[in-house]
Amino acid sequence: MFRRVVRQSKFRHVFGQAVKNDQCYDDIRVSRVTWDSSFCAVNPKFVAIIVEASGGGAFLVLPLHKTGRIDKAYPTVCGHTGPVLDIDWCPHNDHVIASGSEDCTVMVWQVPENGLTSSMSEPVVVLEGHSKRVGIVTWHPTARNVLLSAGCDNLIIIWNVGTGEAMISLDDMHPDVIFSVSWSRNGSLICTACKDKKVRVIDPRNQQITAEKDKAHEGARPMRAIFLADGNVFTTGFSRMSERQLALWNPKNMDEPITVHEMDTSNGVLLPFYDPDTNVVYLCGKGDSSIRYFEITDEAPYVHYLNTFSSKEPQRGMGYMPKRGLDVNKCEIARFYKLHERKCEPIIMTVPRKSDLFQDDLYPDTAGPDCALEAEEWFEGKNGDPILISLKHGYIPGKNRDLKVIKKNVLEGKPLHPVSFSFQPVCKRPTNILHVFLWQHRKILGLGREISILLIFIVVLQEPCMVFMMLCHNHTL
Repeated sequence: MFRRVVRQSKFRHVFGQAVKNDQCYDDIRVSRVTWDSSFCAVNPKFVAIIVEASGGGAFLVLPLHKTGRIDKAYPTVCGHTGPVLDIDWCPHNDHVIASGSEDCTVMVWQVPENGLTSSMSEPVVVLEGHSKRVGIVTWHPTARNVLLSAGCDNLIIIWNVGTGEAMISLDDMHPDVIFSVSWSRNGSLICTACKDKKVRVIDPRNQQITAEKDKAHEGARPMRAIFLADGNVFTTGFSRMSERQLALWNPKNMDEPITVHEMDTSNGVLLPFYDPDTNVVYLCGKGDSSIRYFEITDEAPYVHYLNTFSSKEPQRGMGYMPKRGLDVNKCEIARFYKLHERKCEPIIMTVPRKSDLFQDDLYPDTAGPDCALEAEEWFEGKNGDPILISLKHGYIPGKNRDLKVIKKNVLEGKPLHPVSFSFQPVCKRPTNILHVFLWQHRKILGLGREISILLIFIVVLQEPCMVFMMLCHNHTL
């Protein structure tokens, strides 16, 4: 009787390879802030990296071709007054990026066509609504100008960036810090991992928890949860004995996991990166020097280990290139941008094939840059799957339209009777006392900086006057 010993998979021989030194981005001071985000975001045109900055927060935006040593005077995006904690490129516009910071704000920026020529300090729009630092920002996968932010105030806000309004506020669902938020494939649901050890599946428009699992991972270290293409939830975390784990869950029945795997006893948080086209999950541990990858299938044990890419240097963060930014002629199925202490190193994942022809099985149609819905349609309750494109002839980027923000008059529809400030969902009350306080706080900080500069200027002017008076006094004597 024939018995198959090795499971057949076209991704079993995937191998990773770091690029040569001249194709790396060198002399970059990667941020040292203590926050478990990836610190890097990539799209087919730019790589953005959170860097060290004095007197506020900043991140670099580099065209992909600008490799080699990066000058210390290279312009940055530097509008935040506190360290930047998370960044995310808009999936529908390769020139628009959102950033969340310790200064409690979310800012949305539009990068010029050829990259930065001078430092950028004025965002297209500032989104204020959090009372503590904002550690997570993520764009809606199919609706234009819909952005989610999560802060250390245990609050999730979903914004309409086109109007600068906070439309939905999920303020009573998480009693502790939110570790991660992930959209479903069509953006109708989100799943979250929280410090209370619960994984929740939430319908944000109805503001309802549709499924949750207590103690998905029993360890105290941070968890991560992401949606897969089939609607299942993939999580990483720690066991009670501090072993790193990965698990697969069905949101329709979260009493027991579909499968659980224990990996090792390292203490780095596992950041999952998922490719919905190939159903491969890549796990990058903070402080690790390796990337493990697994294929998810419908047959037991459901999560199949493929291989490990190992290197010598530990990673401070990791960026993941969307599928449309890969080189299909070289059978490249994933590309990572590994952050070292002083550089960013691209790592290419390749499936070995002898033929130079386009490999249809490796590159099914993938999500393109066109949005399926406008923001208003999504907030009204409509859903749309990603609009797919073929990579057979490579990805040819189209012209991105400018992000325009049309803010509504806050006085319109304002009631004549005194306003009650009991906290209601933001979608029902677009302005409240918290927004006013945060705006005034930023203004006060700005005025304080201007006063400091004027005082220095006065001191500099006074010194020559004092010298002149002393000389005149000596002359009269």
